[in-house]
Amino acid sequence: MKTIYDILQERILILDGAMGTMIQRHSLTEEDFRKGWFENHPSSLKGNNDLLSLTRPEIIKDIHRQYFAAGADIAETNTFSGTTIAQADYGLEKAVYDINYQSAKIAREVADEFSAAEPNKPRFVAGAIGPTNRTASISPDVNDPGFRAITFDLLVEAYAQQVKALIDGGVDILLVETIFDTLNAKAALFAIDMVFDEIGKVYPIMVSGTITDQSGRTLTGQTTEAFLISMSHIPLISIGLNCALGASMMRPYLQVLNKNSPYGVSAHPNAGLPNEFGQYDETPELMAEQIREFLDEGLVNIIGGCCGTTPAHIRAIAQLASKYNPREINVLNLKA
Repeated sequence: MKTIYDILQERILILDGAMGTMIQRHSLTEEDFRKGWFENHPSSLKGNNDLLSLTRPEIIKDIHRQYFAAGADIAETNTFSGTTIAQADYGLEKAVYDINYQSAKIAREVADEFSAAEPNKPRFVAGAIGPTNRTASISPDVNDPGFRAITFDLLVEAYAQQVKALIDGGVDILLVETIFDTLNAKAALFAIDMVFDEIGKVYPIMVSGTITDQSGRTLTGQTTEAFLISMSHIPLISIGLNCALGASMMRPYLQVLNKNSPYGVSAHPNAGLPNEFGQYDETPELMAEQIREFLDEGLVNIIGGCCGTTPAHIRAIAQLASKYNPREINVLNLKA
């Protein structure tokens, strides 16, 4: 079977779309988030989507299937909030290993099904590592700018627990995504490197930041180029952008990455911007047309969708991307 490094040289890889958007279609109740695991938990769990890998695994498995059937090469695990830091809001720190292990195992099973059926198109699993709900760089209290809600060491500890479980569950790639604070991301990368040393094995790493508005900066104030430089201390297979912006507004910042990145470049934008009800209205056809500009300019190696995207969006993007060559990269930069 070809490796992801081989395929990056040959074609544009397709990342899946939004997990939360697909989960919302099921109109789940509190019971769905407790079933078989957390019936006696004292606080509400509804909305803690990562738990569904334990309590309703058939839903998560079906979502992965739909995205692979739509043309995705890479499925993200249902682990965006799979750290002790994020799960502390629900009092579920002790469930973190199970959440990550089972999420990876589910995605692995579905990926292997599709790879077996189409050996010429192997499917991959990316362990999704979210930013947590704390920021290490800025204070959440405007009256106390020196205060920090989390430390670097605590982030490293939490990320290391998540990474170990994802690897145990069978991921191919580790994806540090939706980065709004580069210091949080550095803690994640430090933890990943630490785990690699412990297990004596290295996995490909993807990094994806979030430009929060049209200022072109992350929440903590970094420009796209500064973000790239800050992340370049560790070998990556790709660096890119996701969330916050729709495809049309993301293009200038992908141009910066294309010009300066020695790695692959990824993008998984939202389906436009949310409307007044928090819904995403951009159709698959409209989103694909906007992404055509990325492809015409040769800006990306990996393309997918974030908030509001569905298998229909991924199908439209995959069909379009199949007609284009990937952005040129030196594979030696990815394996340094």
